[in-house]
Amino acid sequence: MPLIDGCIHPYPAGDSSLRRMAIEARELGFDQVVAAGGTGDVPGVLRANIITASSVKEVVSALQGIPRGAGVVMVNAGDLAFNRGVIGLRGVRVLRGIHRTPAGAFNRVAAREAEAKGVAVELDFSPLVEGRGLPRQKVIARYRELLRLHRHYHFPLTIASNARSILTQKSVRDMVLLASLFGMAEEEVTAALSSLDSVLAGRSPVQVVKA
Repeated sequence: MPLIDGCIHPYPAGDSSLRRMAIEARELGFDQVVAAGGTGDVPGVLRANIITASSVKEVVSALQGIPRGAGVVMVNAGDLAFNRGVIGLRGVRVLRGIHRTPAGAFNRVAAREAEAKGVAVELDFSPLVEGRGLPRQKVIARYRELLRLHRHYHFPLTIASNARSILTQKSVRDMVLLASLFGMAEEEVTAALSSLDSVLAGRSPVQVVKA
């Protein structure tokens, strides 16, 4: 299974070209990257179709404008009702930005539904890299809770650097070390970095069973 950085943001959202970031990702140990914006003819790049909406109805409307199979459809998370509604939509593959939502926005009910639908939840590592102090500690606590739910309900996880420059891209080993901050084991990191291939194919990723 390929190791995939779940999302990067090349120029113009960031300050490095897509081709340069794709090359950097390969040098850092990744087989593929998901990139916000067009992919052109750059090998090893999947397109990220990121939807930001205030209602499930708006997400449905946005989905109608995305051709089937055109990359990875991601939706920015909201409150619990919004997230549960989004998880049930055909074509949605990743729920992102859970760490920016209110407490309780992703609970055990949403976790069971995400597992049943094969919708992945993204762990955005950019606040772990760039954050400091209390805000960073809050993200770590939120990810610890997501990991607890994942271990119990087995919904897919993805990991994304959300880098906007080659200077903030991280290696696979860096991600293992960052994940250890909230108790994620190396084999769980590898599984999360490999899960998107199965999620896109509509299959349940292989689960890591901890003794």
